[in-house]
Amino acid sequence: MASKVIQAIYTDDDLLLKAVKEVKAKHHHIEEIYTPFPVHGLDKAMGLPGTRIAICAFLYGLVGLSVAITMMNFIMIEDWPQNIGGKPSFSYLENMPAFVPIMFELTVFFAAHLMVITFYMRSKLWPFKNAENPDLRTTDDHFLMEVTVGDNVNELKNLLAETGAVEVNLTDKKH
Repeated sequence: MASKVIQAIYTDDDLLLKAVKEVKAKHHHIEEIYTPFPVHGLDKAMGLPGTRIAICAFLYGLVGLSVAITMMNFIMIEDWPQNIGGKPSFSYLENMPAFVPIMFELTVFFAAHLMVITFYMRSKLWPFKNAENPDLRTTDDHFLMEVTVGDNVNELKNLLAETGAVEVNLTDKKH
């Protein structure tokens, strides 16, 4: 199924940010924005909700901490206890100060790696996935805003041209 969108191309990120605010003020729906680098404040200007990925990071850190504690207890206390430097090897709590660096490292390791996997899955970025950029210039130095078209094509084109767009094109967007 295809729907009509207007693609407005900008050459400046500040101009894009002002244009987004003006388009949202006129109650038009912005489908997507393609930028060559992150634009500070763009998510707030578009009215996007905040991310919950920090909650995932905390939970992944807890998983890493749990794995570290379980692993060290099994390896160093239950399975193969060793007398290293006169330290007692029959209690996890007595050895825990020596295990703190391992617990920290595995907490960070699990949080970081699982966050990357979560980000790629959430963003639907799979290996060998084809790019979805509608214009290759957006990977270099241009910014593209796609606005959903209703019955007001000429009004919307004029609005986008007034906001500083260097190109305004009406195209079909495939879902």
